[in-house]
Amino acid sequence: MKQSRMMILLAGCLIFLVACRKDYEAIPLEKVTIEYVFDKDDSLGTYANKFLNSIYSKLPEGYNRVGGDLLDAASDDAISGLSGTSAVSQLATGAFTSYATIADETPWGNAYAAIRAASIFVSNIDVSPVKEKLPNGSSIRYAWKAEARFIRALFYFELLKRYGGIPLMGDKVRELGDDVQVPRSSFADCVQYIVGECDAIKDSLRPNPVVAPELNSHRVTRGAALALKARVLLYAASPLFNGQNIEAGNVLTGYTSYDKERWKLAADAARELISENTFALLPDFKHIFTTQNNSEVIFFRQGSNNTTIETTNGPIGFAQVARGRTNPTQELIDAFPTDAGLPITDPLSGYNSNDPYAHRDPRLAMSVLYNGARWLNTEIQTFQGGQHIASGAEPGTKTAYYMRKFMGDFENAVQYSNVSRDWIMFRYAEVLLNFAEAENEYSGPTAAVYQVLKDLRARAGVAAGDNGMYGLKEGMSTAEMRNTIRNERRIELAFEEHRFWDIRRWKIAEQVYGRPLHGMNILKEGAAFSYSIGEVFKPVFAAPRMYLYPIPYDEVVKNDNIRQNPGW
Repeated sequence: MKQSRMMILLAGCLIFLVACRKDYEAIPLEKVTIEYVFDKDDSLGTYANKFLNSIYSKLPEGYNRVGGDLLDAASDDAISGLSGTSAVSQLATGAFTSYATIADETPWGNAYAAIRAASIFVSNIDVSPVKEKLPNGSSIRYAWKAEARFIRALFYFELLKRYGGIPLMGDKVRELGDDVQVPRSSFADCVQYIVGECDAIKDSLRPNPVVAPELNSHRVTRGAALALKARVLLYAASPLFNGQNIEAGNVLTGYTSYDKERWKLAADAARELISENTFALLPDFKHIFTTQNNSEVIFFRQGSNNTTIETTNGPIGFAQVARGRTNPTQELIDAFPTDAGLPITDPLSGYNSNDPYAHRDPRLAMSVLYNGARWLNTEIQTFQGGQHIASGAEPGTKTAYYMRKFMGDFENAVQYSNVSRDWIMFRYAEVLLNFAEAENEYSGPTAAVYQVLKDLRARAGVAAGDNGMYGLKEGMSTAEMRNTIRNERRIELAFEEHRFWDIRRWKIAEQVYGRPLHGMNILKEGAAFSYSIGEVFKPVFAAPRMYLYPIPYDEVVKNDNIRQNPGW
C-alpha cells in the first residue's frame, strides 16, 4: 500500500545514511520495513538506534552554514568577506521574500522533515524490547524516546523564533492521503507545547554528568532539556513576543498582552539548571570550543576534526591558504571593555585610541584577530599595504579584523592542524546570562544578577578592582543593568548565533540595522600606526515585517489554512 511504502522508504533511507556497508549489502532496501527497524525481537535495538542517530544528524550545523558564512555576519557583529553578494548580506539587507528565501536560513522544510522522523521514532520505539539499562535501572529505550522528543521540540523552537506560531503535528505521522491542512498554532500554544515536552522528558533522559562521555557526550541529557526550556521561556518573555507584538491582536506573532510573570518563568527555568550544580564555567574561555566533554558544554552537534574554520575564516596572506570570510565589525570591537571592565567610553577606563587593542577585556584577543595580534608565528598586518589585508584576487578583510573564536592554538604554529569541530548549541555561560536577564527584568539588579556578570568577567581575566566589582557600576537601575547584560551577552556569546536573534527578540533591530557598520582604517607611518574608522556596510531592516520571516510561499499555496506573517 502507498502509506506503508512511504514509511518503508523513509525508514530505509535513514538507516542507509548511517549503516555500514556490510549491513546494507546483507539486507536489500526492499526488505527494510518499519517492522524491521523497530523489531519486537531485537533486544539490542540495533536499527532503532541507527534511526535515532540519523535524526541527530539533522541537527543544524552552525559553522559557516549560511552560504559559507556564520549567521553573525548578518548581524551588526560581522560582515562577510566574500566578494560580491553573499547570502548573509542578503539577509542583512532584507533581500528575500516568501518566494525567494535565504539558503540554509529558512529551514521550514528541513525542520519538518526532522520533526516527522522524530515522530516516527516516538511512535514506534516502544515495540523494541531493548534490554540495556541506564545506571538508574530504567530501560535505555525510554531515554532514546525522550531524546527524539527533545530534538523534535528543538526544531519546533527553531521554527518558532523565525516564524512565530507554526503548525504543531503532535505524535501523528501523516501519510499519503491524510489531511495535511494543519493551521498554525498560536505562539502561546507553541511555547506551551515545547516547554511541556521539556518537562515531560527531563526525568527520562540521561543525567549529568553523562556516563561514558567518550560514547555518550553527544546525547541529549537532562541538562539539555532544562537549557532548552530556559531559552524558550526567555524568548517568550522578551519584548518582541511579550507586549510588543508586531501585529496587535495576532496570536500567531506573539502574546496579545504583556505579562511580567513570563520573566519569572524564564528566570526560574534557568535557576533550576543552575541549582543542580552539574555544569560549571570552564576556567579557560579560549578552549571552550576545542576541548571536548568540558564542564561548560550542555549539548552539541557532533562534528569531525578538521581545519575548516581556520581555512574558511582565517587571515589571508599566509602560505596556509585561508579565505577570511568572517570580518568582525568595529561595533563589536568597541563593545569589549578594557581589562578593568570599564567601557572604552569611560574616561577612567584607560582606553587609548592610539593603541586601541591594548589593555582590553581578554575575550577580545580570544575572539578576534586584529592588527598586531599573533597568528601562525607572525604578527597580523591589517594596515593599508600590510600582508594580511586585501591582496590581488583574495579580498581579505573589509574591516581590518578576522574572527579568532573557535580556532585552534595557532599563534605560534607554522601551519594548521585538525581541531575538534563540535557545534555547541547550549553552554552554561548562556544559561547564566539567560537567568541574569530574566531575573533583572522581574526583580531588578539583585546580588545574584551581579554575581553572574562577576563570574563571567573573572573567568575571562578581567581585573576585580579594589572593590571586587570587575568594572561593574554599583547600584545600577534595572535599565542600566539591562544594557550591561545585553553587552555581556554580545561579547561572551559572539559568533555563536545569539546576536542575530537577540536584537530581534529585544525589538531593537530597526535601530541596530538603521546605522552603517564600520571597520578600522590603519596607516603605518614608520614604526607608528594611525587609526580611523570607516563605513563598510549598510544593513537594511524593514520594520515590523522583518522581525519574523515569511512563511515559504509553497507552504501557503498548498495549505489553505496557513496564514502568512504580517507584511509578507
